[in-house]
Amino acid sequence: MLKPMTEKEIESIAREAVTDAVDFVESEIAEDRIKAQRYFDGEVDIGFEDGRSKVVATKVRDTVRAIKPSLMRVFLSTDKPVEYVPRGPEDVQAAEQATEYMHYVFNEQNGYRVLNDVFHDAMVKKVGIAKVYWDTYQEQETFEFHDINEMEYRAITSDDVEIIEETKTMSIEIDQMGMQVEAPRYDLVVAKYHDKGKMCVESVPPEEFFVDRNAKCLDSSYVVAHRTEMRVGDLVQMGFDYEEVESLSGLQNSDTFSDVEDYERRGYDQDASEEDVQDPSMKIVAITEAYMKIDVDGTGIPTLQKVLLGGASYKLLSVERASFIPFAAFEVDPEPHTFYGRSVADLIINDQDAATAMLRGVLDNVALTNNPRLEVLDGAANMDDVLNNEIGGIIRVKQSGAVQPQVIPFVAGQTLTALQYFDMEIEGKTGVTKASTGLSPDALQSTTAAAVNATVAAQAGQIEVMARNLAEGGMRQMFRLMLKVMVENVDEQQMMRIAGADYVPVDPRSWNLMMDVTVNVGLGTGQEDQKRAALMQAFQIQSQIMQAYGPANGLVSLTQVRNTLADVLAMSGLRNSTRYFMPMNPQTEQQLMAQQQQQQQQPQPDPQAQAYLQAEMAKVQAKAQTDMAKLQSQQQHDMAKMQLEMQKAMADDDLQRDQMDQDLIVKAAEMIGKYGTAVDVERIKAMQAMPR
Repeated sequence: MLKPMTEKEIESIAREAVTDAVDFVESEIAEDRIKAQRYFDGEVDIGFEDGRSKVVATKVRDTVRAIKPSLMRVFLSTDKPVEYVPRGPEDVQAAEQATEYMHYVFNEQNGYRVLNDVFHDAMVKKVGIAKVYWDTYQEQETFEFHDINEMEYRAITSDDVEIIEETKTMSIEIDQMGMQVEAPRYDLVVAKYHDKGKMCVESVPPEEFFVDRNAKCLDSSYVVAHRTEMRVGDLVQMGFDYEEVESLSGLQNSDTFSDVEDYERRGYDQDASEEDVQDPSMKIVAITEAYMKIDVDGTGIPTLQKVLLGGASYKLLSVERASFIPFAAFEVDPEPHTFYGRSVADLIINDQDAATAMLRGVLDNVALTNNPRLEVLDGAANMDDVLNNEIGGIIRVKQSGAVQPQVIPFVAGQTLTALQYFDMEIEGKTGVTKASTGLSPDALQSTTAAAVNATVAAQAGQIEVMARNLAEGGMRQMFRLMLKVMVENVDEQQMMRIAGADYVPVDPRSWNLMMDVTVNVGLGTGQEDQKRAALMQAFQIQSQIMQAYGPANGLVSLTQVRNTLADVLAMSGLRNSTRYFMPMNPQTEQQLMAQQQQQQQQPQPDPQAQAYLQAEMAKVQAKAQTDMAKLQSQQQHDMAKMQLEMQKAMADDDLQRDQMDQDLIVKAAEMIGKYGTAVDVERIKAMQAMPR
């Protein structure tokens, strides 16, 4: 009878599944990965003799380093290597927004480094793993307040804040009644926390990732596990009980191959004193995050669960329902019907052994030819002189011919042909040749342009297949996961800038999770010149359609023309297209077309009426000019008349003043003769002369 599982049952199931997956990877996969890393670091399994050459032909490292730039160029030569495909007409705008926004987030998460790491792991360690998840954290803001009163203190501390520092002092203040009272004053330092979240994309070390031996892909696997190490304090911050996680152990007590893989990858051992840290919260413990389908509810239908296990004994810490497996697998040469395929290192490890053996033989032969062994007659030569390899040194002998060099035939020239053969074998397996990398201009100097292009394209075919495998595999999975994580966890609108448009609000919560993902890289898409030529041809066709049928042609819009120009600039390395072309989107385009139609619908004036109107306007302008001239002439006449009147008034004033002087003298004389009284004539004249 079906019934819900207990935590003990879930722990037992998860522990057994993870243990089997770890045993499978360590016994079947880890040794190959360790060997591949050793060969990438310039090591081989073949031995050497003392006194002979120890050089290694680093074929694995040279090939991987030659392939990686081509892969990175294929994926990063365009702004949108991956695009979301709408499921219906209602998803068109959302798909465009999702494509723009997800690439913005991917670049914000240092997408170049993520791709570099997973591509490297895929070429050396069989598979590269990227993990996409939502990280929640708290953002802290600190505020300082000085000399605040009791009311202000209560207002501040009543909010959701944490008091970091508090200093209280008492001071004498005057209250509302005019009385002196003792009141507290505070100095505060408080912190306010905001819950934040962001999407994270990171590469997972191969030794930390496990699947069961029957897995064909991530979705069909029985268990997918990520085992890593965390500090106790980080787990406590995630909400786990300190006493529960502090007792957990690390991986050193139970693991073998993970440490070896980690050492080979790093090139040095980690600090063994991590277990003996003074702060218990900094202790490192093992944490396994397992995803597997379990019938937890007892319904008979298993559902995907996220099971968190702690320590080397895989103690159950938590279990919760999961909507997807947050991992994407990148492979350059996948094997059908199995999870682990082949890496580039797997293909050429044996060739590195053979090339190393032959290269050592060539160098030893050259050394023996240039410095051959000597045949010395016993007692007939000074041995100290014989052992001295100084150029021009003298060998003292007792008889002629006491020292004779052994003749070593020079066979290195014949061995070089065999080395070239192995180089050709590696080129055929990986597609990395001097012609494909552009390092041998003389190799194709005498051939035609078509033959050169055919040769380069044929040699680049292997790399393009690798690019396509990476694109259709891990790249599609990763961007699908990014869409799911964003839609399920974002809780508000986001502001972003759509290419060729202004900043607009987008709401990821409204995006369709069922949108498909298409990849714009891979076979036939790595030739930048061909892309640029195709874009220019498309632009010419767009221009012809616009000229012949106008903006409302139903086939090409201004937004599409603008996108073509932006892509051309992007392929030339100019990402900021708004510096050269104004932003354009369908809404702006509709507004421009509406304005143009409105202007076209306005009635056009009759040519005769327009000519008559122009003539009348000329008459009005001529009359206005004449009236202005008359007005200026009248103003000049009035000004002259005013000046004359002012001069006449001044003359009349002078005449009146003279008459007053004469009358004053007469009156003064009369008063003197009649009364004998003197009159102050000068004072009276001064008073008359005063301005009025």
